[in-house]
Amino acid sequence: MRYPKLVAAVLVAFTALCLLQVPKVSIDGDLLRLYRNSGVHYDTYVEVGNKFGTFENDAYLLVTSDQLTDPAVIETLREFALELELNSFARGTLSPFSLRKPTATDGLTRPAVPENMSSNEEVAAALADLRQNDPMMRNLIMENMNGLVMLMFPDSEILKARGEATMISELRELMSFYKDERFTIELTGPPLWKAELLNASRSDQIKFTLSGIILGFLTAFLAFRTFWGAVLATLTPFISVVWVVGTVTMLFGSFTFLTNILTALVLVIAFAESMFFCFHWLRLSREGMEHEEAIRETILRVSPACALTSITTVIAFLSLAITPSQGVFEFAITGALAIPLAFLALVTFLPLALRTAIKLGYRPKQAPSVALTAVIPPLTNLTQKFGKVIAVVSIIGFLAMLYPHTQLKPNFSFQQFLPKGSEAMATSATIDAGVGGVAPLYITFPLYDADPNVSDEDFKRMETVHDVMQSVFGTGKVISAASFTHYNESGFTRQQIFDAVGPFMKRRFITDSGDTAMSTSFVPTNLSSKDVRELVERTSEELNAAGITDAQITGFRVLSAYESVNMIKRLQDGLSLAVIFSIFIIGIAFRSWRIALICIIPNFAPILGTELYLWVSGAGLQLTTVISLTIAFGIAVDDTIHFMNHYVRARQQGLDHNTAVKRTLERVGPALIATTLILCVGTTVIIFSVLPQVALFGALCVLTLVLALLGDLIVLPALLIAGGRFMKNFKG
Repeated sequence: MRYPKLVAAVLVAFTALCLLQVPKVSIDGDLLRLYRNSGVHYDTYVEVGNKFGTFENDAYLLVTSDQLTDPAVIETLREFALELELNSFARGTLSPFSLRKPTATDGLTRPAVPENMSSNEEVAAALADLRQNDPMMRNLIMENMNGLVMLMFPDSEILKARGEATMISELRELMSFYKDERFTIELTGPPLWKAELLNASRSDQIKFTLSGIILGFLTAFLAFRTFWGAVLATLTPFISVVWVVGTVTMLFGSFTFLTNILTALVLVIAFAESMFFCFHWLRLSREGMEHEEAIRETILRVSPACALTSITTVIAFLSLAITPSQGVFEFAITGALAIPLAFLALVTFLPLALRTAIKLGYRPKQAPSVALTAVIPPLTNLTQKFGKVIAVVSIIGFLAMLYPHTQLKPNFSFQQFLPKGSEAMATSATIDAGVGGVAPLYITFPLYDADPNVSDEDFKRMETVHDVMQSVFGTGKVISAASFTHYNESGFTRQQIFDAVGPFMKRRFITDSGDTAMSTSFVPTNLSSKDVRELVERTSEELNAAGITDAQITGFRVLSAYESVNMIKRLQDGLSLAVIFSIFIIGIAFRSWRIALICIIPNFAPILGTELYLWVSGAGLQLTTVISLTIAFGIAVDDTIHFMNHYVRARQQGLDHNTAVKRTLERVGPALIATTLILCVGTTVIIFSVLPQVALFGALCVLTLVLALLGDLIVLPALLIAGGRFMKNFKG
């Protein structure tokens, strides 16, 4: 206010810098980023990937046809398989057409699916023979002979340089070239899942921002009853989002599917604080203060409370950082950076915008919308007459809701990370039903003789592991070097078999030095984390019983099943710390342990209420569940702070306890309703995300915020009224 031109110049320059970053905005859809640095399961998974390569980045192509045994169809698909092998991304492929069999007569190899077959019966017999005698083909050819699966193994360096989107585009172009009425080709696998996640995240970011601004503007228009008043209330949130997007892009280079939510969160938080600021300024103006002086006084009165609300929200974000996850850590740090930026916009941009509007002739309406004030008198009467009853019921309800809080168990499902109606997941489900699954689990174990062609003793270890896995996952659901027993029994040496498989596929079974082997089982993609953990524990028990005590079990599904549960538990710890520390900070800020004590139930009860819903519905605790509860708490505590700030100011002005509570409700109540309405409307947009985890985040935030509003308008005043003797001598 003292140097408006200088500050305006700085703000314009910084805003311009952030706007320049907007075209550079990108979203990283790598789910593995969420688990990076999460613990031993992540380390094991990375180690196995580096040593063997895994099936986690492979593209799966599902061919379905009721004419699969037609010789003409088989030859067309053979051509397609050859084209697939020549794809610029391909390092190798696996299909019935890529496999070659060793011959007993000349030691050479021939195609496992013979060329130039002349009848349907001959094709059916060849495919049935493959399914019967080659376990790998059992995972690629459907038993009813109406479908088969082809895998393309992309070169990691090329994939990193050119990206999944280019690879998927090339594969789709190849598929379109082979479009045929006799068969269909569908694409799935992790690259497709990642692409769908990215597309959904990009769509969400645009949808959240635009919808949030429009809905926020309409809510502000309802509150202030003027077009330009709504514009002024909307400008600050818009600038806050621009600053956050620009700063995140400059510092981190990209958003993730988690940090992508921050634009909507910052938007609604900035809207809420902007509304508080504008409501206070309007009230001072209505009381006769000159407009520009009212801006100065509003800065002095509201900014400290807004600073405290920003601190508690930052604490909520930072509490997430104790979770051993790079993805969650990035979300925590980005959020802790975004909130101060929104506060900075509030105390610099908004006062200058109001000052400029006044100079240009803007004059606000004299009273807020009756829609915001109509419920205040009944609530005031309710809390004044029945304060003690409401307080007692609130305390009993609070204590009762502690039970569900202790009973909630972590719950995780891989499908929750993928868009609703995912085509890639639908294709994966078809593969699951036909050949057993596309989600690989790996078991690695040492070979003591370190023979690249595998010694007899080491081969027995391979067979033992293979048999254990088949007993757990099912016959024909495991591939390893021990899968080729049929060829071994036919008199072929292991070297001949490995030569027929090829060096690339051999490295999926055994390291080049011959000191470590890997067996792979494919399980359905729709298995829950509980199912995966049970399979892993059963496999581990049977391996130990068979004398294989030094094996490691891993895979992305294993990693996510175990580390997600660990992360959820750590997030719960972070939420508890956020609640305790925020109450402590409130006590310090107001210099009153009484206020800190009064704030416990209104701030913690909304979380317990939302957890009660999760317990009753059986949803359990998921990753975004705990994150949403933590962030919603950080936002919900803001209203409590603004309420207590006005109460304390009223007591400082000499009002008695009951009158101070009543005046606080009358003055702050409409602002609380308006800000919560904006928060809920803005967050409701998130519910319509096609990503289930993000949609759940929005739904739980809305529920927590509504419960928090009820707590601040009913429970908090009731506790203050009931504790009249407790607060009687409070001076503020």
